[in-house]
Amino acid sequence: MDIQNIKNRFGIIGNSPALNYALNTAVQVANTDLSVLIVGESGVGKEVFSMIIHALSPRKHNPFIAVNCGAIPEGTIDSELFGHEKGSFTGAVDSRKGYFETVNGGTIFLDEIGEMPLGTQARLLRVLETGEFIRVGSSKVQKTDVRVIAATNRDLLEYTQARDFRQDLYYRLSTVPIRVPALRDRKEDIPLLFRKFAADFAERYKTLSVQLDKQAELLLVNYYWQGNVRELKNIAEQISVLSTDKLVTAEILQRFLPQRNMSKSLALINSGNQGVTSTSSSDVNTERDILYKLFFDLKKDMNDLKQMIFDVAHHQGYTPADPTSNNLAPVYNDGQIMNNNFNNNTPILLESNDHHEDVEETLLLADREKEFITKALKKHKSRRRDAATELGISERTLYRKIKEYGIEE
Repeated sequence: MDIQNIKNRFGIIGNSPALNYALNTAVQVANTDLSVLIVGESGVGKEVFSMIIHALSPRKHNPFIAVNCGAIPEGTIDSELFGHEKGSFTGAVDSRKGYFETVNGGTIFLDEIGEMPLGTQARLLRVLETGEFIRVGSSKVQKTDVRVIAATNRDLLEYTQARDFRQDLYYRLSTVPIRVPALRDRKEDIPLLFRKFAADFAERYKTLSVQLDKQAELLLVNYYWQGNVRELKNIAEQISVLSTDKLVTAEILQRFLPQRNMSKSLALINSGNQGVTSTSSSDVNTERDILYKLFFDLKKDMNDLKQMIFDVAHHQGYTPADPTSNNLAPVYNDGQIMNNNFNNNTPILLESNDHHEDVEETLLLADREKEFITKALKKHKSRRRDAATELGISERTLYRKIKEYGIEE
């Protein structure tokens, strides 16, 4: 079947290569009886893929059931999946068929398979390998013909190393793995999804569909979307219901987006030299912190270079300049500086224009250093230890700089 027809049939929106690859894999495996493991973050639509596989398989006219393994208590999950006999445990007033018995000939979708208890995993492995199971409280072996599709948002291979998931079951389930991409890995689909959701909610609530301006769309695309498509749909519904402006700006959109990922989102936008004009104070502080550290790292590198030149010149028998001065090269007593090749005794005169530029650069660096120290002290309310830690220098050096620049705390 054509991929676009599948998208239309199951309401899938998007054209990203990762999404199309996952759909193609689902179509190819659907006509077999192989076990499938669908991997993806919460909210990406893993259950839809299980429905596609079942609908395109020879079992499509037989039952399909989705079971959330994480929502069933550990004490009852065996009964839910495999059934139980009357009196097998407290409350078992009657015999009951489990899902593997009622869905015989069909497909069972086990969501959140990583939450399944180890004992139940052993029972499931037996079903996958032999098609046999035993009801809770019974000794009679029964047969079933069920195709198993599992899904997880966990790293099951890591779980196997921690012995929280059976390794043999993992390899049995993942005969064909399908990875559903996260929303942030298919950014080109985000505007399409939002427009579809907005149109659906406008029709449901009998109102006009909201529209995003360019800055709002850029913010939407670069948002982290930890909840993926499910979270995007919720945001679209909130905006459709609560926003009084049908043309949504970035400022309006920010009020609806959870703040936990706003810094990351705004950083992505600013890196492209475009996007919203307003940034949060946390973003400004982050950029300032980075500048602090870069500045003092650069200053340290310059001092190290000066000291190295001083040591080399002294070793060669020259009288070098003070390594803490702003001239990076050793000088003769008559004001001439050495060539970069210390074995060449031909002096090179220091031009007055270059010296003027060096002085200006030095003054600028001093001003910037004073500014950074002042801002760090202000940020940490004159707590020198905290300010020194942020600036990447010792508390003693900070004290010396405060006295040198006459900074008032």
